Amino acid sequence: MLIVVWEGIFGFLNDVGHCVKNNIFMNKFVAWALCTGFALLASGCSTYPAWLPSHGPSLEQVVEPSDASLQLPVVDIDDAVARRVVAAQRVDSFAAILGGAVPPRYVVGAGDALEVSVWEAPPAALFGAAAVDGRAGMTSTRQTTFPEQIVNDKGVINIPFAGTVTVAHKTPQQIEEEIVKRLAKKANQPQVLVRVLRNATSNVTIVGEVANSMRMPLTAQGERVLDAIAAAGGVRQPVGKTTVQVSRGGKVLAMPLERVIKDPAQNVYLQPGDVLTAVFQPSSFTVLGATGKNDEVPFEAQGITLAQALARSGGLRDNQADARGLFIFRFEEPGVLQEPDAQPLPRTPEGKIPVVYRLDLKDPRSFLVAQSFPMRDRDVVYVTNAPSAELQKFLGIISASIYSVRNLTNIDN
Repeated sequence: MLIVVWEGIFGFLNDVGHCVKNNIFMNKFVAWALCTGFALLASGCSTYPAWLPSHGPSLEQVVEPSDASLQLPVVDIDDAVARRVVAAQRVDSFAAILGGAVPPRYVVGAGDALEVSVWEAPPAALFGAAAVDGRAGMTSTRQTTFPEQIVNDKGVINIPFAGTVTVAHKTPQQIEEEIVKRLAKKANQPQVLVRVLRNATSNVTIVGEVANSMRMPLTAQGERVLDAIAAAGGVRQPVGKTTVQVSRGGKVLAMPLERVIKDPAQNVYLQPGDVLTAVFQPSSFTVLGATGKNDEVPFEAQGITLAQALARSGGLRDNQADARGLFIFRFEEPGVLQEPDAQPLPRTPEGKIPVVYRLDLKDPRSFLVAQSFPMRDRDVVYVTNAPSAELQKFLGIISASIYSVRNLTNIDN
């Protein structure tokens, strides 16, 4: 870089030598240009004319803006900062919040359709006359099947001679035991069988980016998250860009589908009333400044690190970028930053804090930190120009101006 800069300076001085011979006015112009150029070089090029073309602020303008009202908290990224950001981004897992080692019990609820059958030992007479088995020469048991009953909004059904039976939140086996208990002194050795004809309550609703949105009935076997997605025909978007969201009891948890597939512990049993949503949320970050390309770069729902983000943006331009001036502009959660007690940091209407993270790539340790620092959706990555690059642009403009004036002088002569 220094060779390129000095070559520009020597070329500039050579042009100056030609122009000095032609016009006295040029002497003054060249003197001013020389003074300005070398003043910039002597000051390390920390400041340069405002009219100089640039794609954004310099390192000094980001860290210490001239207008104090534009000052944003600048946080140098180190291992401690990366750990705090990772901890804040870690979401509650399905296994920790929704997990269960065994499937949930199947219980009856309002709206379910039940069929109740009763058997009596001979001589059966409570629900009808006994049937005689001629081959056995004895009276056989009597079976009575009642018409289908819908569990009402109070969770009860009616059984002759047993009265009103509360069945809501009970298993079919518990309902059978309750009916037998009520008929014990009225029927002869009654036996009861309760069968669920239509399941209206133990269902899971599956919506979102699936092939077929549906209500999936749960069975005693127990259905898991991936069972529900398979029953709905799978997801319509790439697995790596799909998030699974489970709503249960007023709580909503979300995880990348890819993680649920890779970690069997996250493939938890579903409960009646759960709402499972497959969400396609294409996350992206914007990269600007002295990088290989300026673009909006999408990334997977699983997330990527700062090191991966730099690689996907083409890395830094070695003839232009200031390796000390890599910045990430982000709206951060308040719990991540260590706010000063005296003056709280400004917040957005959503309660987030605008912050600028800085990484010095001149420090070899920063490449290790970049491998653990996570990127977030809508981050802006900005790399400043090196001071020498700004000086080179300044000399190029002055050199072009001198050439133009010299050509005009030659035409006049």
